[in-house]
Amino acid sequence: MPNFSQAAFAGLWCIGMLIEFSVSNFRSFRDRQTLSMVAAPRLHRRENTFKPELTGEKFPALLRACVVYGPNASGKSNLLKALDVIGILARRQPSSYARPLPVAPFRFDPALADKPSSFDVHFVQGGLRYQFEVAATAERIILERLRVFPKGKETMLYERQYTKGDDDLYVMGPHLDGGADLHETWKKLTSPTMLFLAQAANNSKESLRQLRAPFEWLKGSVRTVLDGMKGLAQVSQQIASEDDASAALIAEFLRDVDVPVARVTAKVQPAAVPARGSALESLGSIGTPREYLTTLTHRTALGEADIGYEDESEGTKNLIGFWLPWVTREPREQDARCVLVIDELDGSLHPKIVAALVAKHMSSSVPSQLIFSTHDTHLMDANLLRRDQIWIVERDENGASQLRSVHDFVGRESEDVEKRYYEGRYRGLPLLKSA
Repeated sequence: MPNFSQAAFAGLWCIGMLIEFSVSNFRSFRDRQTLSMVAAPRLHRRENTFKPELTGEKFPALLRACVVYGPNASGKSNLLKALDVIGILARRQPSSYARPLPVAPFRFDPALADKPSSFDVHFVQGGLRYQFEVAATAERIILERLRVFPKGKETMLYERQYTKGDDDLYVMGPHLDGGADLHETWKKLTSPTMLFLAQAANNSKESLRQLRAPFEWLKGSVRTVLDGMKGLAQVSQQIASEDDASAALIAEFLRDVDVPVARVTAKVQPAAVPARGSALESLGSIGTPREYLTTLTHRTALGEADIGYEDESEGTKNLIGFWLPWVTREPREQDARCVLVIDELDGSLHPKIVAALVAKHMSSSVPSQLIFSTHDTHLMDANLLRRDQIWIVERDENGASQLRSVHDFVGRESEDVEKRYYEGRYRGLPLLKSA
């Protein structure tokens, strides 16, 4: 991997793997729903899994990828937004004015209107397994709890709870680093809208790694792309303008998916500075976005021709954006890992290109993870994914999202999953009125 500029890639490197994620009372999710990356036993395609690097603990293999299907407005995007919430909370900076937290309760049940949204994530970081729970309303953190499992044994590091009318109540684990005086300092620094974990990690010595290690995973290991590839394509162009080797890699990436590009060149265009998009923010702070004069040199049997970025297809532009999170899976260090989350991976892309990207991810030597939503059911029957990698979201009669794996349904591993999906065997199909 080339030596990208430090400014371009600030904050992009991450460590650790996702085991399981649960959410409740958030947007269309009413009751607790769980997305698991734990591989089911006795299924084929073991190359779609990898063994987590855990010290002194045997643990099942984890999935390299999973895909989420479902009708429009079923909750696919809300699930991926929920995966983004903890990272947003961890990266949140102190502010002199009140900013609501990025949560919203399930709207169809009045009894839940004042209840917190809850999130629970299990993950691997630095050879240890962690569980982090947080519950919050728009106004404040209600619950925060961190557990670690050294050699598989559960150990609570700390717990924070708020009861209406009282101050936060803290319980510190007996083995928590820092000592009572430092713990009191961390508590005093923690405002109602900030994570205690963030304050502790940001206000402790570098040697106190016990809380900093899980905090770094929560802050930056889940990379979300929820609003399309436009912001990411802009950053890819920035990187290409700063580094010729990176521009060559973008061209190579495009050729791999049958876009006949010989070269990519990009130069900064002095112009008005556009607002930072949420997709860009989700990948970390990478400087101020600018406009770029980007040219793609296409090569055909008749020769070469230069085509401006603005004249390229939306699919090609999306691929240029997708190159950035793709290339950042590659490690600078041996233990670098990321969880890449993409809403509607198939946007403006041919189904075979989507399948090729997923296959490329699956065969990578880097055990990173990919979680994405799509309407492209071709992937169900492309000999790429196992039954436990295919998830279905549907709304029940109360308007609440329900999440299930295809592996939860009775069936043979060799069955035609796409055909059975359209037959309604796994549910999760739109209910259309006949004309």
